[in-house]
Amino acid sequence: MDYIITYTIYVLIISVLMGLTTWKLFKKMGYNPLFSFVPFYNYLIILKETNHSKWWVILSYLPIVGPIMISAFHIFLMRKFGKRGFLNGLLTVILPFIFMATVNYGKDPQIETEEEEEEGRKKETFLGSVTFAVVFATIIHAFITQPFGIPTGSMERTLLVGDFLFVNKWAYGYRMPMRPVALPFLQGTIFDTGEKGNPKDDPKSYVDAVKLPYLRLPGYDEIKRYDIVVFNYPQDSVHTATDRKDPYVKRCVGIPGDVIEFRAGRLFINNQPEKILGDEEQQHKYIVKASTQLDIPALYKAYGFLPVQEYQAESGFIYVFQGLTKETASDIKTLPNVEEIKEDILEKGANDIAYYPMKQGGAIVRDNAGNAVFSKKIDTSNCVYPINKKWNQDWYGPLRIPKKGDVVKLDQETLPTYQWIISKYEHNKLENKNGKIYVNGQETNQYTIKQNYYMMIGDNRDASLDARFFGVVPEENIVGRPMFTWMSLEGAFKDGSSSYQANKGSFFGMTIRWDRMFKATNTGEANKTSYWWVAVIILVLFFGWDYFAKLFGKKKEEE
Repeated sequence: MDYIITYTIYVLIISVLMGLTTWKLFKKMGYNPLFSFVPFYNYLIILKETNHSKWWVILSYLPIVGPIMISAFHIFLMRKFGKRGFLNGLLTVILPFIFMATVNYGKDPQIETEEEEEEGRKKETFLGSVTFAVVFATIIHAFITQPFGIPTGSMERTLLVGDFLFVNKWAYGYRMPMRPVALPFLQGTIFDTGEKGNPKDDPKSYVDAVKLPYLRLPGYDEIKRYDIVVFNYPQDSVHTATDRKDPYVKRCVGIPGDVIEFRAGRLFINNQPEKILGDEEQQHKYIVKASTQLDIPALYKAYGFLPVQEYQAESGFIYVFQGLTKETASDIKTLPNVEEIKEDILEKGANDIAYYPMKQGGAIVRDNAGNAVFSKKIDTSNCVYPINKKWNQDWYGPLRIPKKGDVVKLDQETLPTYQWIISKYEHNKLENKNGKIYVNGQETNQYTIKQNYYMMIGDNRDASLDARFFGVVPEENIVGRPMFTWMSLEGAFKDGSSSYQANKGSFFGMTIRWDRMFKATNTGEANKTSYWWVAVIILVLFFGWDYFAKLFGKKKEEE
């Protein structure tokens, strides 16, 4: 209900501004000037008078797409009154109601003649086609399925660095956009200013001041244990809007109410060993001692993703492989120069709390001895959740995943487990003063969980920033379920892994992995289904829609 109320307020504000700045123009076109204030109908009149498809009015106030279409409708109206050209179009987009007001209240605005209109239409046909293509792609991207690239190796080898997925936004329920005014196709920022800048200062791809509350429409499925899920990173400090936080992809190993635990690097769910699916390539960290250097390029060629660190010891070499499957580790063990290979498992209770290094002007602050100065603020992305537990990534839990309706006990011991849930995810004022806990100003020793939470873990268990570090993922952060890999490029994200890149002779340093194209990603089966036919349908719709629309319109005119 809050979403609908806020949405209606925005529509009314736009309609009032529209009426105040165009009523005289509507009168010139032969309509009651009050119609310029009526939502949808005012834009329907513009489309009718400028000979554009009237059904476009349906797109007027949709989030993301709506602002694009409204800008187009404003441009149509200004062209109707002779305001054509790049500069007039730019002013209409960036200062819509100010520029339209100057025309509306100017000296006797005149409608173009039919000859002037036809001449202008011929010049702007190409621009119109491009605009329609952008709008169509934006509708697909914002409301149906969103492309998502895999930049890191946290899900290797199940999902590879350079895999590009289509994500189904409707399976778990479509989440309505929370920042409706935004540039299409961009997630959070327009561009990255780099390491020297502050990420919070990067130009945003959305207008943060125009915001809508969280609302999820009913889905046709629910998140199941072991599903691969795309979600927004919960502890993104750069973007306050949930739907604009960085997208992550992990495997959901725990659903609401489950108790999860890691014992010596192996996961147990509700005190039972986890189920390994047919398409899951689980990896762990291994230490290899070799008498002579290993041929890393040859190993990469044979096994693909192999992030590795090499150290020269007193006798031989030591290699740290960040992610090996059990089978790959067995193969490396048989190499003649390998003396020992063992999985690197942390000791139980070993957990170093990490703190942010202090920065000034983008540079790390250092003391007189040159050592970095650390603040007292804990970096929760580099220490295990919750921060007061002596857990680590190999010995973790038991942790019960919060479920909607759970009544949890609050004290100094349990507070670190629930503080982000209460304050950040469920938007309450949380205070811890003099050993007492206050929620929204009321002292309390319990709290009722308002939404479901999930445990998201990477298949590359020792090279994954996941829920063991940033905590449980709230339901409102869920984006959707990956459907299939539409493109796979080796070398697309060279900073995404430290693996050896054997791409000599490849196009722009990238190689297409043809065997992964249009394969389903979330079946749990070893032999995945190909969805090439879906790709063909999407391409035909994308490139053929405008052609068939014009062809239909031409035949209609001839009749």
